[in-house]
Parts: sequence; C-alpha cells; structure tokens
Amino acid sequence: MPSSRQWPKLLLAALALATLVGFFVYPTYTTYDSLYSLLWGREVLHGHLPSFETYRAPTEHPLAILFGAGLSLFGEAGDRMMIAATLASFVALAAGMYRLAAARFTPLIGVIAAALLCTRFDFAFLAARGYIDIPYLAMVVWAAALEAEHKRRGVPVLVLLGLASLMRPEAWLLIGLYWLWLAIDPASTWTRRAWTAAVAAIGPVTWAAVDKIVTGDALYSLHSTSSLAEDLGRAKGVSSIPHASWAFLVSLDKWPVLVAGIAGILLMTYIAPKRLGMPLILLVVGLGTFVLVGLAGLSIINRYLLVPSLMVMIFAAVALGGWTMVEPGRVRTAWIAASAAVVVFGVVFTATHVTLTRFDTELGFRKHYHRALEQIVDDPQVRAAVRRCGPISLPNHKLIPDVRWLADLSSTQVVARSDPSQKQRVQNGVAIYVLERYALFRQAWVSEADDPLDQVPLPGFVRVATSRYYSAYVRCGGD
Repeated sequence: MPSSRQWPKLLLAALALATLVGFFVYPTYTTYDSLYSLLWGREVLHGHLPSFETYRAPTEHPLAILFGAGLSLFGEAGDRMMIAATLASFVALAAGMYRLAAARFTPLIGVIAAALLCTRFDFAFLAARGYIDIPYLAMVVWAAALEAEHKRRGVPVLVLLGLASLMRPEAWLLIGLYWLWLAIDPASTWTRRAWTAAVAAIGPVTWAAVDKIVTGDALYSLHSTSSLAEDLGRAKGVSSIPHASWAFLVSLDKWPVLVAGIAGILLMTYIAPKRLGMPLILLVVGLGTFVLVGLAGLSIINRYLLVPSLMVMIFAAVALGGWTMVEPGRVRTAWIAASAAVVVFGVVFTATHVTLTRFDTELGFRKHYHRALEQIVDDPQVRAAVRRCGPISLPNHKLIPDVRWLADLSSTQVVARSDPSQKQRVQNGVAIYVLERYALFRQAWVSEADDPLDQVPLPGFVRVATSRYYSAYVRCGGD
C-alpha cells in the first residue's frame, strides 16, 4: 500500500499518463491566439516584422512569439507540438495547485485542490486547444507555491513571474507587488532592490519595445485590444463588472465549488487566519485586476478571472479537507461527515450537469475541421488560383490564421470579406465559404459585427473544391 507521501506522486503520474493518452486520442489543434503566435514567430524567423496590425489580430504575447518561432521550425507539426506543450503545462499546473495548497494547509487539501482543477473541464479544455493561459497559470501558481514554502524566496519566484509577465500583462501587477515585498525587507540592499526592479520591469518594457519596433506605437497592444473588444462587443463597461465577476466564477468553478470556496475562507479566517496567505493574496489581486481590465475598456471575458477561480478551488479544498488541521474529536468527526456528504453531492451534481458529449463534439470538430480546411487549401486548383487570381478570402477573421498556417501564406494573401478595407480585393481570388450548421456558428457568424451576406458567393465566382465543412470558389480578373 503506498504511503501518504507516495499518493500525490502516483496521482500526478496517472494524470500525466491520462493526458498523454488524450493527446493521441483527440488530435486537436491550436486556437486563434496561439496560431498567431506560430505565424508571428515564423515571420520573425523569415526576417519579417510580425503582422500585428492584421485585421482583428489578437494581442501579441512576446514569450509566446519566441516559443512559436522555435516551434515553426518543425513546419505544420509545430501546431501539434504547441498542444503537447500546453497539455504538459496543465499537468504542471495541477502539481502546482497541490504544492501551493499543501504548503499553506495540508497534503490532503493539496490533493483535493488538484482534483478540483482536473474536474473543472474548462481548464483541461483550454489546454486541449493550446491556450496560452494554461502555461501562464502554471507559472503563477508555482511562483506562489515556492513563495509559500519559503518567505521571500527571491530569484526562483522572480524568474517565474518574469516569464509570466511576458505572456500576460496581468502578471505585471503580481511581479510589481512581489518586488515591493522584497524591497521592504530590512535585510535587502539597494543593489538587490535595483536588480530585482530590473527583472520586474522586463515584462512591460519588452512588451512596449516590441510594439514600438513593429507598429511604431509602444502602447499598441493596449490600444488594439481595447478597439477589438469594442468591435466584437466584449467591452461591457464598468457597471457590468460585479455581475460578470460572479457569473464567470460560477461558470469556471461551478456554484457548489464557489460556495465551498467562500466557506473555506470563512473557516480559515476563524481557525487559522495566518494560513490564508498567498491564496488569498492571489484571489484579491486577481479580482482587482479584473476590475482594472473593465476600467481600461478591455474585453470582459472569463479568462481574466482564471487565477481567482483557481484560488477558489483551493479554498473549496480547505472546506472539504480542513478537518486534517483539527485535533481528533467531535468537531473533526462532524467535519469529516459533512465533507463526505458534500463530496457525494458534488459527484451527483457533476454527473447530472456536465455533458461530456459536448467536449467530445467540440474536440472532434477541431480535428475534422482542420482536416477539411487542409483538404481545401491543398487542392491544386485552389493553390493555382492563389498564385494567378488574388487572395484567399474568408467570411471573417476566425479562420485567417488557420489558412495562413496551413497554406504558408502572408497576411496580405489571406483576408476577411468582413474587412471594409478589402472590399475591392475580394472581388477576385479564392473565396472560401463555411458549410454545415455547427461550423457556421463556430466560424462564420461569431459576433454581431458579422454580415450573413459574407457567406453568399459573389457573382462570377465558380466552385472548384469542396470538403466536409468548406467550399472554395474562384474568380480571376479576366474571367
């Protein structure tokens, strides 16, 4: 029988094995943002400035571009390699959740926290689609775990937060606060304060420098993200923040875990308030960051609440396993019984509210649409028309990075029919249209700004290729 120290390692190994199996059983591909990191990385390797100003391009992330440049050396396989890296990051995130919760509370609470993460399928779903959020979260949680284990840990925490700050700007606040925490240490020297400040500034300075070099605007990422949020209807205003915060946390954690998380905070406030430490700090800072995002006019989406949602899971684990911090007796016995009842309720709730076929459908769709799109862009008539007739046009921005990556085309060779600046160019070339109802709502009509008429073939275009989800029409200037 494994010892109590061996169980976490065995469970982690089991998670790693299950993740590896899932990688091959569900051969998914990277999503919009990550594909652009691969494209921009490939452009850099070819000696070109990355095309940040492409129509509805996502926010750039310097470290992701660097990583994408390395993966793009492997050609189309780089796409799958990014998925593998993100799935590995998910395993690392689960290990970090255990480490942080075990450091602040007990090993059992750590195991429960990691288990809650693995059963919040939205996080595994993000990993399966290659979202940069998962490696970002892994770095932040591991930084918190190392600091929780050793006060003012210093270099390892700074390095992790520094890398995180090159992936998402929310980490700028975290690393800034950590620098302040190190700086107020009476034992710290001015030399140490200076070099740690330099490390803390790497994220924003690098971000601004890259934006300035590429676009001429050091604040391009902020401006473009705000503009895109407004264009896609994601900028909801300050008044929507309270409701959105609660709704997103319920969506990410599910309400039983959220309620248990609140209970865990209250219990620890009464039993051992000093143990709240790092998880509570990350919860408060994460919520504060979400408010700042809303004030800045950026997209109000649940991805900005991922860090707080993880801390809710840890506090929910406290509510379930906190009896390990109490001396044997009636209170402990009652707590164990209550926890067992909650676990049973949670299992029943999950079984009756989670539809696993939805995830199977979505992951399967990603595999099939990728192959269908590859079939279209590899068609000889389509490739010939791209050389002779003009750009490939798509209904909107959604499929632009997929087509560019598969066909190895530049930003000027793949455009959106919804882009007003391309109205003349899309009169010729290759026009790809989305077929099948599910694909239409996933890729053709994704925002209020999308015009259904962009799905109607223009006069003079002739169909030359079809696949399961797409059709391609061609028109040359003289045709």
